[in-house]
Amino acid sequence: MNERPSRKPAAFDLHDRDVVVTEIDAAPSDRRAGGVVITPEPDSAAVPVPVETKIPTRTRRWRWGAMLWSAVSGLVLLGLGLAVTNLIEDLFARTPWLGTLGLVLAIAAGLALLAIITREMLGLVRLATIETLRQRADTVLASDDRDAAKSLAHDLLALNHKTPQLARARARLQGHLGDIIDGADFVRLTERELMAPLDDEARRLVAASAQRVSLVTAVSPRVAVDMLFVAINAIGLIRRLAVLYGGRPGTLGLIRLLRHVVSHVAMTGGIAMTDSLLQQVIGHGLAARLSARLGEGVLNGMLTARLGLAAIEVTRPLPFAELKRPALNDVVGAMLRTAEKQREAEASKRPPIP
Repeated sequence: MNERPSRKPAAFDLHDRDVVVTEIDAAPSDRRAGGVVITPEPDSAAVPVPVETKIPTRTRRWRWGAMLWSAVSGLVLLGLGLAVTNLIEDLFARTPWLGTLGLVLAIAAGLALLAIITREMLGLVRLATIETLRQRADTVLASDDRDAAKSLAHDLLALNHKTPQLARARARLQGHLGDIIDGADFVRLTERELMAPLDDEARRLVAASAQRVSLVTAVSPRVAVDMLFVAINAIGLIRRLAVLYGGRPGTLGLIRLLRHVVSHVAMTGGIAMTDSLLQQVIGHGLAARLSARLGEGVLNGMLTARLGLAAIEVTRPLPFAELKRPALNDVVGAMLRTAEKQREAEASKRPPIP
């Protein structure tokens, strides 16, 4: 292999006749024989910079389904309003005091409906705020923007200003608002200060709910009762987690949360358990030692715990960047120990085999 001969550094005068300055792609005829040929290196500023093309976003089309349900809802409301108006007119035609009573009841019902709609709208707005905060945190972690991180911390403090268990954490975080900290580090600091107490409480809620489902479904005689109890307990758990992280959803907000939780469970591998957990439950012989009812209770408890962990991901206003993401093994340990104790209690009640 031929190697290019090296030479010692030397100084040249650019005005010398033996010194020739050529371009990189100059032809050999342009170079003077026996002289010194200098080829300047390209300027880094002249190198073309690749421009990242934006992915074209899908334009929102007209949603005929939304138009249909909006029109149907408007017709139903108009029909109800017309029916109430006719009822009040009939009551006034029959007896004045009955008409007055009907009018007062209609006004009370209208005020209650307005309050419910306002509460539902505020709940949806708070859920949208939490989703926006989570997206902003992802953006700050990627861009390391200091001002955006402090703005995010201010909004999180305003969101959790009524949470009593975060009083000390809020005071510590407010003391760091004037410090010079990088954006990504400030988001991690905010997560460590504000989310750590809430994450511990969320794990406790998920573990307690899974244990309660496991115990109740293990002693329940009906499958329909088991399914109903699991559904009610899962809905209540999702609502409590949303309230814990500052969501406070209404009925429509809870339906939206349920849809997001189910979608999150489907995207992260479904409701099937992980291989390590299956080895813990089946490989160690626990399922073989449990009775059929206790085994069903354990599986129902694991399903509830899986939904609870997905609800934590959905209702949490910050992504898991600094703190450890809760795993299924962290919340089902107490449930498995309770099932084992219940099996031992059942075994002790059986008469000894002669």
